[in-house]
This record gives sequence, C-alpha cells and structure tokens, in this order.
Amino acid sequence: MSYFDAASGAPLHPVARQALTASLDEGWADPARPYREGRRARLLLDAAREAAAEAVGCRPDELVFTTSGTRAVHSGIAGALAGRRRVGRHLIVSAVEHSSALHAAEVHRADGGSVTEVAVRRTGAVSPYAYAEALRPDTALACLQSANHEVGTVQPVAEVAGACRAAGVPLLVDAAQSLGWGPVGGDWSLLTASAHKWGGPPGVGLLVVRKGVRFAPQGPRDERETGRAAGFENLPAIVAAAASLRAVRAEAAQEAVRLQELTERIRARVPRLVPDAEVVGDPERRLPGIVTFSCLYVDGEALLHELDRADFSVSSGSSCTSSTLTPSHVLRAMGVLSEGNVRVSLPPGTREEDVERFLAVLPEVVAGVREKLGAAVSGGDVLTREGGDVLVVDALGRRCPVPVIELAKVIGDVPVGGTVRVLADDEAARLDIPAWCEMRGQEYVGEEPADRGTAYLVRRVD
Repeated sequence: MSYFDAASGAPLHPVARQALTASLDEGWADPARPYREGRRARLLLDAAREAAAEAVGCRPDELVFTTSGTRAVHSGIAGALAGRRRVGRHLIVSAVEHSSALHAAEVHRADGGSVTEVAVRRTGAVSPYAYAEALRPDTALACLQSANHEVGTVQPVAEVAGACRAAGVPLLVDAAQSLGWGPVGGDWSLLTASAHKWGGPPGVGLLVVRKGVRFAPQGPRDERETGRAAGFENLPAIVAAAASLRAVRAEAAQEAVRLQELTERIRARVPRLVPDAEVVGDPERRLPGIVTFSCLYVDGEALLHELDRADFSVSSGSSCTSSTLTPSHVLRAMGVLSEGNVRVSLPPGTREEDVERFLAVLPEVVAGVREKLGAAVSGGDVLTREGGDVLVVDALGRRCPVPVIELAKVIGDVPVGGTVRVLADDEAARLDIPAWCEMRGQEYVGEEPADRGTAYLVRRVD
C-alpha cells in the first residue's frame, strides 16, 4: 500500500517512536512537583520546549504545548483578539485558511466582531497588497497560513508580516504544513503548528506568542503552560514531537529536493496521461511533496475508492467526497475545478517506483470512473430546446460532476454563439461549470434564479 496523504497526517517518524517509548518510562510524573520523579519530568519538558523553540526560531518562554494544532489556532486567535479588544474587533483571514481558523472567525463574527476574508489568486496565493488594504484602525489581528494544506501553495508571509508590523497589527501564522521543512520567515507575532503533520504523535500542538504581544488567554485559568494551555501535559507525546521535529529538520534539505522532483513529475505527466485534467496550485512557490489535480467528469469519492483498491491512499478536496457535500472552500476561493479532485502528498521516504506505479494506474482508474458515470454517453432525456439557439439541460437532483458531464455532451449541439442553460441544485455546480468553461475555452455568461435550483448560462465560443 502506498500512503500518499502525508498532508493529513505523516507516518510516525522512527525518532518519535523511540522518544515516545523512552519517555513513557521517564516522563510519567507531574513536572510541577519538586520531588525526584517530578524534577526528571520537568527536565524532559524543558528540553522539549527548548528543542521546539530552536526549530521555530523563538524563545522557549514564548512557546507552549497544546493538545492539537486546532486548539493552538483557536486559543491563539481568541487570546490575541481579547488582548487587543481596546484597539478594536476586526479580524483578517485569508479565504483559504484551514477550517480551524475560519471556524474561529465565525465564532468571532457571531459574537459581534467583524471579519475580512482576503481573496486569493487562482494559484491559491494571497496578495500582500490585499492584506495591507484590508488593515484598518480597529484591526486587532490578522491570520495567514504559511502554506496551504490542500494545494501546497506557499504564502508570502514575510511581506504580509511587514505590512502588519507597519500598521501595528499582530500576525498569527498557521505553520502546520510547513514547519517540518523549515522556520517561518518574517516578523510574525504568533505561530501555531501541529506535530502529526511532521511525523510526531497526534495530540500535540504548538502555540507561540512573541514577547510584547498583547494576549489574554480565554476560559478558566490554569497554572500550567503559563496559563495558555490548560491541563496536564502529555509529556511522552511532547518529547516525541520535539525529537521528531529536530530529526525531520535535519533531513529536510535533502528530502525536499527529492520529493520536489517526484511531485514535479506528477504535475508534468498527469495532464498528458489523463485527458481533461487540471493541475492546481502555484507551480513554483509550493511545498515539497504536495501536488493537487482535478479531473473533469469524475466523481471524487468514486475516484478515491478506486485508487484505494489499487493500493494508493490519497485525499481530495472534491465536492463529491463523503466527508463534505459542498465544494472545498480552498478550491472555491481559487476558482478552480473541484470535481474529481485528488491531493497527492508524499511522505518522506516515498519511493520513485511507487510514484511511477501511481502514474501508470491513474489513467485507467479515471477512465473507468468516467465510464461508470456515462461521461461518453449521449445526453438523452435531460435535454430540451427552449427556443432560438438555447438548449436546456435539466440536471436537478443530480450531484456533480453530472451537471458538467451533461453540459459537455450538448455544447456541440448549439451553433457558435448559442447558449446552454444548465439547471442544477448542487452547490458544486456554481464552481465547476465556470471552471469547465475556462478549461474548455467556452464563455460562462453567469447564473440566474430558476423555479428550482439555479440556471447556469454557457455560450459556445467555438
């Protein structure tokens, strides 16, 4: 089985396993107690904090361990907003932040705060200028991920941090995907990360708050972790997380070159091997190991199941996976195709022959899924003529990619300049029909209300 979903959770690093086993014997006592066992546990905790702080590039007393990366994001945003409440209640996030940050923004908005979502380019990157434009006198906090979790695009953190610093606004950086590859540059104020992303054990997150940043921890106070992370420290997991972070950093430079070459191979060959496939994300400013592509006329859930049967574990931001019935917010913000989406994220140590086998299997798998969906069959009874040069495709009650498949079948049945009116009630169609038009060189006219669902208008260009 080839595990190609390291962006969700990297396999446990051998150093993490060793450190976890050793600290189970040495680090079980309460590190807050003055007796021998407690002192031994405290030494382990302090050493782990120093190692993690060195990797981040901060002071040890600026870093606390949390129970997850999500908890670190929630605590960091809530604490920074509360600490700067006198300044204002305006929060800035990018449209492609991890759901943990967007959920925290929703809570802030529901509590009476204001939120600005900064749009991204088609590559998934924000514009530093757009962040600077979003800053206001009442901005309490800005948030930006260091690299995107779905498409691997690296964000211009240093430039955004500079704009925020000039305006006196702290920037929180979600470094979950990138910290294993290197420290985050720029004059940021807060940082979060998650150990299971770099090969540490799950259940350990990092929250860094620079000295001088106004921060008011929310919830009941706790004497542990300077009051910023409540509860008894999971010391064995913390020790393993810090040890594995140091280990992966030592290997990062060499492994990054190797994985970059493998993902570049996938990026270059997928469009040649699979008709109507689009590789998304920035072609250059991206993390090693992550490549994402979308295939027209393919159900994402079916594609993942078939790849699993072929012994490949991959993930998807598609609208048609069982875990989400709406398009990925990342793909939607980028304006790219969501149907048939596959994210390949290679863990360190991935073999070249496994990538070659994936590229050999993929075309047949995609073709098989398309055949089951009837992508090569005529439109049948879904097609009616409205009058003039307008064809109507009734895809109501049918999930994507079916509306796009039906559109593709009939676009040749109208003359150049004619229009196809697609009726659909699947939210994914709002993203996928315009994306299809861009891929196939047709004109997306827009949408209009219908008796049921929405009517999407497409004009034939050639």
